[in-house]
Amino acid sequence: MSRPFTSRNSSPVSFVRVNGKIRAREVRVLGTDNKQLGILPLNEALTLARQSGVDLVEISSTATPPVCRLVDFGKFRYEQAKKEKDSKKHQHASTVKEVQLSPRIDPHDLGVKITHAIDFLCEDMKVKVALKFRGREMAHTEFGFQVVNKFLADIAPYGHPDFKPKLVGRGIHVMVSPLPRNKRPKNPRPVEGGPMPATVNNHPAPPQKSPEEKTGGFENNPFEKLEIK
Repeated sequence: MSRPFTSRNSSPVSFVRVNGKIRAREVRVLGTDNKQLGILPLNEALTLARQSGVDLVEISSTATPPVCRLVDFGKFRYEQAKKEKDSKKHQHASTVKEVQLSPRIDPHDLGVKITHAIDFLCEDMKVKVALKFRGREMAHTEFGFQVVNKFLADIAPYGHPDFKPKLVGRGIHVMVSPLPRNKRPKNPRPVEGGPMPATVNNHPAPPQKSPEEKTGGFENNPFEKLEIK
């Protein structure tokens, strides 16, 4: 019933003590239905696990006595990996990407910024929109608000602002959170190598370069992967 040692590069689940690797003399045992079976000597707990055809897995080593569960170790690893994956999703949602704008931004540049923001939102990231005024631009902040509101309107199918755009110092700031996956369309940007649409949200898409332009005129550029230090 004892499991072999695993490699150093394994997930934290691999370092859980199982069966004969448990060191406590007594353990608090949870059954296969997660009901408490009481505190048992380790040998009795191992015998009970063997009779049930499952493993004795230590799920709380810091408790006194340690808490162990009667469960198939493969099933236990799957459950823990799923929980870890879900927790990473929540961590990813807390990632914030910043998009900077200007009151006199070019329409093409605005389209590129919108495309990037949509990419971030489709990856469940928050987007911080920051528009900065320079010099005399502060005399006409209404133009900045027009740019920000247009930006928010174009990304509305993918995210919603947490608050109304507000003027702070010499800039306008607003935070945009992604909509739930089931309430937003798929990312309009094609996969890498696919055809690029002519427009993205009514803005011209970035022009695609030909293979000759990408490699500087050579079909197989020998310097393409050369790193200059």
